[in-house]
Amino acid sequence: MIEQLQQWDASLLLAINATYTDWTDAAFWLLSDKISWLVPILALLYTLRNKPWRTIVTLLVAIGLTVLIADQVASGIIKHSVMRLRPTHDPSLSGIVHIVNGYRGGLYGFVSSHAANTVGITIVLCIAMASRPLSIVMGVWTALVCYSRMYLGVHYPGDIIGGAAVGAVAALLVIAIYRGVNKRFPQWALPHFTDRDSRLMIIAYLVNATAAIVWATITM
Repeated sequence: MIEQLQQWDASLLLAINATYTDWTDAAFWLLSDKISWLVPILALLYTLRNKPWRTIVTLLVAIGLTVLIADQVASGIIKHSVMRLRPTHDPSLSGIVHIVNGYRGGLYGFVSSHAANTVGITIVLCIAMASRPLSIVMGVWTALVCYSRMYLGVHYPGDIIGGAAVGAVAALLVIAIYRGVNKRFPQWALPHFTDRDSRLMIIAYLVNATAAIVWATITM
């Protein structure tokens, strides 16, 4: 059964990775890079400019703790326990996988810390900002970032699913801790975000998508 799942995982990875073009190489390379978070981070900081300082600290701690837990569980524990080679390092696939800009990633890929961190941050922000339109936009963005890791050939779909699960659990754990603390210390609440704040964040993610399209077009 496990061997069959691994075969399906590899087949799906190769199907995704084989769809490459010069344009998609450039677009997904940018989406996968940490710089793709720059505009949303700046927009988030802008929305926080007039919030009470305690609520700002609460949100930043929640995000930081989520990333810490997700990253340590994914990279520090699971990857070095399971030791599943990335497709780009697997001898049976390394000559087949399309590699972009010579990037192969680290030796082990299960689970994806990229997916864990991205999903974790997205869940915390979705809960904090409580905006359905923004949650949809962030969900699509997160899916594209996760897809980019498979497109680049550095993660199997199973790595992404596992990483997303780790990130989701980390985020929900942090939110549960926050709610318990908030009952005793209500002054340390999450910030209250307005519809205007949500619209600004949506624009930030759309700017990111536009930047990826423009970058891919001019670098073809």
